[in-house]
Amino acid sequence: MIYTAIIHKEDEWYVAECADTGTVSQGKTVEEALENLKEATILYLEEFPAERRDAPMLTTFEISTPTARPAYA
Repeated sequence: MIYTAIIHKEDEWYVAECADTGTVSQGKTVEEALENLKEATILYLEEFPAERRDAPMLTTFEISTPTARPAYA
């Protein structure tokens, strides 16, 4: 099955979250965070098997706020 990962950086760590299951992990690199997320998701699915469903829709949007800062400055 294919799952969706959302990855962002927090200080020195990359945090990866599976949008389909809610599992989360981290790593020092994007690759490590994704590999750790795969392992966490496999363990989660062993306990809570997933039902077959459509993949979530993933998109972006832009807003303007007075305190807006670049996402990855």
